[in-house]
Amino acid sequence: MMRDIKERMDDPGKFRQFVAAMVVNLAAMTYGSMIGWQSPMSPQLQSENPPVGTIAMTNEEISWLSGIMCLGGIITTPMMGPLSEKLGRKLTGCLIGLPFLICSFLTIFATEQIHIFIARFFSGIGGAGALFLVPLYVSEISCDSIRGMLGSLVVLVVNFGILITYILGGFLSYNICNICIAVLPVIYLGSFLFLPETPVYLIRRNRLREADRSLMWLRAGHQLTVERELLRLQIAAKEAATLSRSIGLKDLFRNKGTIKGLVIGLGIFAGQQLCGIFAMTSYTETIFRISGSSLSPNTAVIIVGAIQVAGSYLSTSLMERTGRRPLLLISCLGMCICHYILGIFCYLQELNYDVSTFGWIPVIALSAYMITYCLGLGPGPYVICSEIFDQDLSSLAITVALFFTWIVAFIVVKFFANVVDLFGMYGCFFILGTSCISTFIFIYILVPETKGRSREDILNELNGGDSWASTIADVKISSTDA
Repeated sequence: MMRDIKERMDDPGKFRQFVAAMVVNLAAMTYGSMIGWQSPMSPQLQSENPPVGTIAMTNEEISWLSGIMCLGGIITTPMMGPLSEKLGRKLTGCLIGLPFLICSFLTIFATEQIHIFIARFFSGIGGAGALFLVPLYVSEISCDSIRGMLGSLVVLVVNFGILITYILGGFLSYNICNICIAVLPVIYLGSFLFLPETPVYLIRRNRLREADRSLMWLRAGHQLTVERELLRLQIAAKEAATLSRSIGLKDLFRNKGTIKGLVIGLGIFAGQQLCGIFAMTSYTETIFRISGSSLSPNTAVIIVGAIQVAGSYLSTSLMERTGRRPLLLISCLGMCICHYILGIFCYLQELNYDVSTFGWIPVIALSAYMITYCLGLGPGPYVICSEIFDQDLSSLAITVALFFTWIVAFIVVKFFANVVDLFGMYGCFFILGTSCISTFIFIYILVPETKGRSREDILNELNGGDSWASTIADVKISSTDA
């Protein structure tokens, strides 16, 4: 990726756009750190001398640590669209830093378990805001040649935040670890305040002087580029205003194509969560402790977190080179195999077989799981959803999909511990593996390839017509035969 960045930094302002994208992605990194927080902290909270409260947390209470985070996301997601339109991208971006700060403050000074649960709720609010705002802000400040590259950073940065927490939680005490994590939202807010509002939003609000100043900063003061970009954005805003109308949920059912697109969007986002990623991330250390891996849980967790970051880095280039659909299918199949391997390992352990010689298997399997997830089912749903809807519906469709994702994530993380108690760890892995196979079948039957295709071509296929690509191919074949 760094080579791609260097190659694309020649035009005016691209380095500034990259810096701005990295700054706003600090919100995504903070969200990642709070996702990963539960894995190293759960064993401490369940110890005989917990750092918070006087008695150890039960498995039921631990399940609520992620569950209540998802509830915060469920409540916040529908508000983000209207809020960003009313207050602007910059002010909204500043506001989402506040719940992260509240979460950090409550976690550091917590004396009762209820303080932890309230903190986790605020982390969900901030997380939902980050998932919505970061891609939106980046898409509106960056030029066409680097927009895709900068937009793909969010998954990588979230995973890097998870890795940071894994490392800090493995070597530092509870309080010191939380203080270090609290530095992230402080840096985010302190640096984001100096970034400009997006020119797209300012032009829509007819604040042309401010839009000009914003573009001057983003394009490094290159006057000709700014004038050309300002004119282009004004024309686009006028066209959008001419065609604009009130968009509501009923528009997601306007025709066969949008209904099928909605089914695809909800299906792949549900598959993303039902593959168990939220649970696997939140319970990584617990999984290694139960599986009896030969490595210490802390070491194994850090290895898995590092491999997860590497997988995210790899996916940013492969998604554009090999296409969306092959990576999604490989991802589902790979995760299924990893789940079944972990299930068999835990089942043999349940039958009292000596598996100590093979204690490296959980580390390899979970590492492979993280790589295959990051290759396809991690970033894939966001990319697919942005390409299978009409432009006027894209934002609403992604909001609905994210809202649905938080609901499914809540169900998975809340009942993960219950499923483990009911079916054993091996049974849980077998269920998750079967879910991956179901998602594989769903993608194979319904999800089209969108790489290198126009939005009109994709929508035409979803509406039941032949794609333009197929039509052109048929014409070429006919002319060759003639």
